[in-house]
Amino acid sequence: MHKLARGSRDKVQQFMTITGASEKVALQALKASDWHLEGAFDFFYNHPQISVTNTRHLEELYNRYKEPDVDMIMVEGVSQFCTDLQVDPQDIVMLVISWHMKAATMCEFTRQEFIGGLQSIGVDSIEKLHEKLPSLRAEIKDDHKFREIYNFAFAWAREKGQKSLSLETALGMWQLLFAERHWPLIDHWCEFLQVRHNKAISRDTWSQLLEFVKTIDPQLSNYDEEGAWPYLIDEFVEYLTENGFVQIRK
Repeated sequence: MHKLARGSRDKVQQFMTITGASEKVALQALKASDWHLEGAFDFFYNHPQISVTNTRHLEELYNRYKEPDVDMIMVEGVSQFCTDLQVDPQDIVMLVISWHMKAATMCEFTRQEFIGGLQSIGVDSIEKLHEKLPSLRAEIKDDHKFREIYNFAFAWAREKGQKSLSLETALGMWQLLFAERHWPLIDHWCEFLQVRHNKAISRDTWSQLLEFVKTIDPQLSNYDEEGAWPYLIDEFVEYLTENGFVQIRK
């Protein structure tokens, strides 16, 4: 067994006994969960593909991109990661990959986020991840995953220490996300916010817009003026009708 502290060795042994997994898989799951046994069990059972990844390869990959003096992948490392993957940093697939990594901040990956995320995807090399790009990109088309990725994007994209998302960033994220879902009012929504709102976006507004997009048709035929929409969405509907973009039939 690897040179580990006694407590860690005991956890590896316990994990192997309960799951029947190999020592290598036990180490992967425990490292991915910061050595919390319960978290390691969750990780193992939620990620059956863990056994196909090689921890040493993942460590080498992480070390290729991490900062020389900080144990994190920062902007330069993420840029090189994108170059090696042959994807634009603004490609929506990078948002999907970051969601799999449970990344806390845009353009940053901790060791646990990077290695745990690639394990959850089931890859341990750039080549294997590149092969997975089409299926990762297709996850946006799944309604349940889209909702999870959409909700994840709010905290991921905002500035550290801020509760709200800057308007400029929110507009960029909405254009990216709804380009895949083909919401025909996205350009009007962005124009409306710039003309009438021009403030940071709260989590409530971010969440409620998705509900609006999913439940109200683009012609607003099922929009209820007495409904419990946030004032900003009510104002958006007024903006659409005042400017003749949409006519609500009474």
